[in-house]
Amino acid sequence: MIISWKLGLLIALAAANATVLAQPAKPPTDKPVAVHSTFVMPSNPQEGRDPFYPESIRPYANAMAHVVPVTTLTIRGFSGTPENRMVIINNHTFGAGDEGDVLTPGGRVHVHCLEINADNVVIEANNQRRTLSFSTQ
Repeated sequence: MIISWKLGLLIALAAANATVLAQPAKPPTDKPVAVHSTFVMPSNPQEGRDPFYPESIRPYANAMAHVVPVTTLTIRGFSGTPENRMVIINNHTFGAGDEGDVLTPGGRVHVHCLEINADNVVIEANNQRRTLSFSTQ
């Protein structure tokens, strides 16, 4: 009698499991929406502070950074072939399309070399487009 009771329970569970497996899975009706967080860097302490270091001025460093004048950039020379010209600006070599940081007396300047001509170079630095001319003085 005990065996038949356990056998009946086992058959009932198997039947319930078979019904669940026989039903097709329902496709999800709503797709999950990705949540995007945005964070705006504060430019001064009144706009916000670092929650871990409230007295730090690190968040405002970019806003307070001084702009190095582009006039401190000079062409030191040209190299390469006429098809593949290179220019040396303040001891940093650039090809057309290259970019990098150049050391100046006032600090680092990020320079993007746009084009190299026979006696001048068109660059972009400090969000300004400039033409540097080569002087043989």
